[in-house]
Amino acid sequence: MNHDRYPDSYIRTILSSVHTIAVLGASPNDGRPSHGVMGFLLGKGYRVIPVNPGHAGKTILGQTVYAHLADIPEAIDMVDVFRAANQLDAVVDEVLAMKPMPKVLWGQFSVRDDAAAARAEAAGIQVVMDRCPVTEYPVLMLKAS
Repeated sequence: MNHDRYPDSYIRTILSSVHTIAVLGASPNDGRPSHGVMGFLLGKGYRVIPVNPGHAGKTILGQTVYAHLADIPEAIDMVDVFRAANQLDAVVDEVLAMKPMPKVLWGQFSVRDDAAAARAEAAGIQVVMDRCPVTEYPVLMLKAS
């Protein structure tokens, strides 16, 4: 897929079909973007699971933090990545090892690695990069209502 732009229907379908989202790189600091995105997603009714090895066992916005994606004891629909773009390839390795694999891998603003995305897509995972659900949701989901 060309990741320079996405059809509205592609993003809308993702946001309306996922229910459980792992936020990789979640932060307890309310000034960090991952914290705000978690709060937004929780407010829209998604089940959000924070992942951050430095805060494992604690809670962020009332949700238990896990150290790694592999530690999450339930199926995940989407992994939302707050990591540097050069770490996306390693994230794809983690995602491909998940059983069951998530349906979607979402890279936040500036998180883009086309080769990593191609590996995820070859395994049947939908990929969005360099986007944020907080900016996409109001435009696509509220417009569709």
